[in-house]
Amino acid sequence: MKKISLMIACYNEQENVVPLTKALVDCMTNELPEYDYEIIFIDNHSTDNTRPLLRQLCAENRKVKAIFNAANFGQMRSPVYGLKQTTGDCTIKLCADFQDPIDMIPKFVREWENGHKVVIGIKTRSKENPLMYALRGAYYTLFKKLSDVEHIRQFTGFGLYDKSFINILREVHDPLPYFRGMVAEYAKERKEIPYVQPKRAGGKSKNNLYSLYDIGVTGLTTYSKALMRLAILCGALCSVASILVALYYLVRKLCSWYTFSAGVAPLVIGGFLLFGVMMTFIGIMGEYILTINARVMGRPLVVEDERINFDDTENEV
Repeated sequence: MKKISLMIACYNEQENVVPLTKALVDCMTNELPEYDYEIIFIDNHSTDNTRPLLRQLCAENRKVKAIFNAANFGQMRSPVYGLKQTTGDCTIKLCADFQDPIDMIPKFVREWENGHKVVIGIKTRSKENPLMYALRGAYYTLFKKLSDVEHIRQFTGFGLYDKSFINILREVHDPLPYFRGMVAEYAKERKEIPYVQPKRAGGKSKNNLYSLYDIGVTGLTTYSKALMRLAILCGALCSVASILVALYYLVRKLCSWYTFSAGVAPLVIGGFLLFGVMMTFIGIMGEYILTINARVMGRPLVVEDERINFDDTENEV
């Protein structure tokens, strides 16, 4: 009997973990009874009642497993670590807030059985905040233009991944993983299924502008050289423009020595312009340096505090 792993990363999801577990168990029991399954929650150091609820769920059903992180390691590192702990013939990654529809799971599995190693969901529309959806769309467009690899538009990570793909993830020892980029890079032959993303079932979204900025910049610094090359190009253009302006003022001054007065406005405006450009690209360079620093330090993806319902023979990865 083939085994399907369902991996859910969560943080402060006390309103959702119990109904989500029930929905997943019902789906596997009624829609996919020919498969064995495991449900793995990786909790990113929740501060609400999520952990006690997960302990209760694990006590009631041995197929429900939990990993408790010793700290909050961010929404990029924790899910990738959770994927590496799965033991199924395939793994389905989904969120705890019901924005990844449960009824997509049988569709993913059917496509997997048809031979597709990676089957992912692509949002065609979302019932979330229109502003956040628009910002994500703008980021996908920017990433596609700047990235060295293909970027999958409106892809959140929701999908099915064959064990062969999970094994590739286990070989990638990146302490700052950008999962969407990994899928685009390592799963060229994939099946994409469109869906409409529903609203969050309960609780508040943990995403904000800063967290989205952090994920976005990590993706760009990991998969794009364009920003630094843009800095070089912009610096060269500013240098050429400065020389041309200087020549212009020199000629005007020589032709009208006593009547031509440039004033200080061009100097002030030009100075602030060059200073702004310089500080922008110093910031970009700093982001690249931060990314390099994180990878050179080689810290683990997460540090576990506890794991429940994992057999002793199941090794941590």
